[in-house]
Formats: sequence, structure tokens, C-alpha cells
Amino acid sequence: MTDWRRAARLSRILLATAMGACLVAGCGVIPGGSGGSGDTLTVMTFAPEGTRATNMPGMPAMARAYERWVNSKGGVNGRTLRVLTCNEKNTPTGAADCARKAISEKAVAVVGSYSQHGRAFMAPLEAEGIPFIGGYGVSSEEFQSTLSYPVNGGQPVLLAGAGHQLGRACSQVALVRPDTLAGDSLPVLLNAGLRANKMGDASDIRAAEDATDFAPQAREALSNTTGGKERGCVTAVLGERTETFFDAFRRADAQKKNPQISSVLGSLSQSLVDRTGGRESPFEGAYLTSWYPVSTDPLWEPMRKVISEHSLGADGLDAADSGAQTTWIAYTVLSEIVNRFKPDEKVTARKVARVLNQSQSVTTGGLTPELSWRYQDMRAVGGFPRIVNGRVSFQIVQAGRLVAQQGEQSMDMTPTLEQAPRAA
Repeated sequence: MTDWRRAARLSRILLATAMGACLVAGCGVIPGGSGGSGDTLTVMTFAPEGTRATNMPGMPAMARAYERWVNSKGGVNGRTLRVLTCNEKNTPTGAADCARKAISEKAVAVVGSYSQHGRAFMAPLEAEGIPFIGGYGVSSEEFQSTLSYPVNGGQPVLLAGAGHQLGRACSQVALVRPDTLAGDSLPVLLNAGLRANKMGDASDIRAAEDATDFAPQAREALSNTTGGKERGCVTAVLGERTETFFDAFRRADAQKKNPQISSVLGSLSQSLVDRTGGRESPFEGAYLTSWYPVSTDPLWEPMRKVISEHSLGADGLDAADSGAQTTWIAYTVLSEIVNRFKPDEKVTARKVARVLNQSQSVTTGGLTPELSWRYQDMRAVGGFPRIVNGRVSFQIVQAGRLVAQQGEQSMDMTPTLEQAPRAA
């Protein structure tokens, strides 16, 4: 053996010995190895803010409050939670930018976020194996991607639930909704609930997503629901523009025919009722379909306490905000999943997804049914196979407060959706 070969062999032996000694002494962590309990857990929450269409500032605000609260308690299973927030801007480019930021910052999950541009954000997250936990449920990809873990039934169950609610109260129904790709599925879903109550299909009235003048849609909705002897219903699912539409609708209803008005969680809220007059609000008597219990339910007390103690005044965080509620539940799921890791086990995006796929049910303090995303938990809903929670609650505005509608119990809309035509 030549001298240089002997020297090379000796060098490799010395290097291996030194590395072994270093590992025993704990002088560092090899990349890709297991991190200790002091690791930082990076996640992202994104939502549109400051746009001309639907905004969801309560979602990142709730995420930041949760971060401050859980870290004050020692973190999640000994790990410091680091929450990144991103303005999705209600555009495909904005959604994709937020996903890329999550990737570049090595986030182990995107949690409690809102975007109707599912194609733009899911593809980058899927490529890196990053799970999407507890999205708002406004894009069909959230109920199709194997890396999406919804905590509610999204727009599908809300619209089917609205059809059930209105089908028991009205003879004719008009739906006013955005003229968007996401909006195109809404009539199919609403009609599924109506048909389950042996009602005819709703009139489908479209409006530009960022419209400011709804007079034409108001006149059309009024004419489509006041022709018969029985009371008609008008439901609007327009996000922040819902208030603007119903202002136009009241002006159009000069003869005070007063059709029953209704909406769904995210378009009608307690804060909207408060802002428009409380007991004197024009939304008095309006129907609402929600995923969750009413905001005054004691089940929300832990969330209200966190908001009270850990939100910043500038956040304007409201415990009755559906975006904030969804984000609270999504972070509850994340924490329970991370608590299933060993204290010294490295938490990665792919490991989080694996635990979500294989674990037993996750509890959310009674705010939802127990949640599980194993293959056997998937349901046969055309276009939305990952709906694992189809529950809705039925509410009504009474004396300026959203309260449970008497005579209507919470209902699982999954069987209704399984019978509906494919909506996406």
C-alpha cells in the first residue's frame, strides 16, 4: 500500500472517530437528525387583507394571539411556536406567493388560512409535502388534495344547510352569489338542500365579486321571490359585500313585501348585526347557517380568554368572527397532533402529514365532532371527498343576537351532499 493511501485511510478513521466523539459529547446536531425539545415549530397562516373583495384579518390575528398564548405556556410539546402570516390579497399570485414563503421558511404546516385560489397555493405545498390544516373551506381543492385536512365542511355544507333551512320556510328561493369559479358551485349545493325538502331549484343571480352597485341583482331577486302567495326567501353569499347587497335589496322592496332574508357564516355575522344597529338591525329575523355553535356558547370560553389576554388592540380580533373561530380550531388540531410526537423527535412537514393520515381522532373541545382524516373517514361527496365534518347549526337573528333557531337541531349535511350532482 502506498504512503498516500495509508494517509487517506488514517484520515477517514480519525474523522469518523472525531464525529463519534462529538455526537457522544453532544457538540451539535447533524442536519436531518432529530432536534431536541427546544426546537422551533414554524407554521404559516395566510388570508386576504385590505382588498376590495372578502377580507379575513381575524385569521392571522387569531394565529398571532395563539402564538403568544401557547408560548407563554411553554410552547407546543416543548417546542416554541413561530407563526408566519401572509396577505393572500385575494389573487392567485398572492396565494402562490404565500405558499412559496411557507416553503422558503421551512414551515411544517399552513394552518387556519383563507383563499379561494386553491390551485395556486395547493400545488406548491403538495410539492414540498406541507399539510394544509383547517382552511376556511372556500376552495374545492381543500376537499380534494390529500394534503388538506379540513376542520369544517366549507361552503358545501353551509349551502346545503341553507337549502334545508329555507326549504322548510319558503316557497321560492333566490340565491345571489359571486360570478367566480368558486361561486359557480354554490347553486348546485344550495339546490341539494332544497331538493331534500322537495323544493324547486333556486334562482341563480350572479354579481361581480367586487361590485359596489347591487340594484339590478336586488330587483331580480325581489321579482323572483314575491310572485306567489307564500313567502319567498332571498339568500346572499357575497362575503363582505353581503351588507351592500341587502342595502340595495331594502331600497328595491319599496312595497314592503319583506321576503325572508338569509345568509351563511362568513357573509353574515354577529359583528355585522352589531354594526348595523343591533336590535334595530335590518338583519333582524335573518336566517344563518353556521359550522359552529353560536359565539355565546360556553364552548368558546377558552378562545375568548386567549383573545382577552393575548390579542393586541390593533388586531381588532372578535371572538364571533368565523375566520378567527376556524383558525382557533385549526391550531387546536395542530397542537394535538404535535403532542403525539416524542419530546426529542424532529417535527417535519411530512411527519405531521403522516400523523394526520394515521392517527386516531382529534378532539376540538366540542366545537366540532371528533376529526379524523384516515382513508376510511373519507365520504362519497362528489368533488369534495375530504369532507370529514358535515355538521351545520341553524341560527336566527333575534333581538340583535345570533341565537340557535328553535326547532332545528345541528345536522350532518353529508348524506344530502352525497346525493347531489358533482359541484366541482
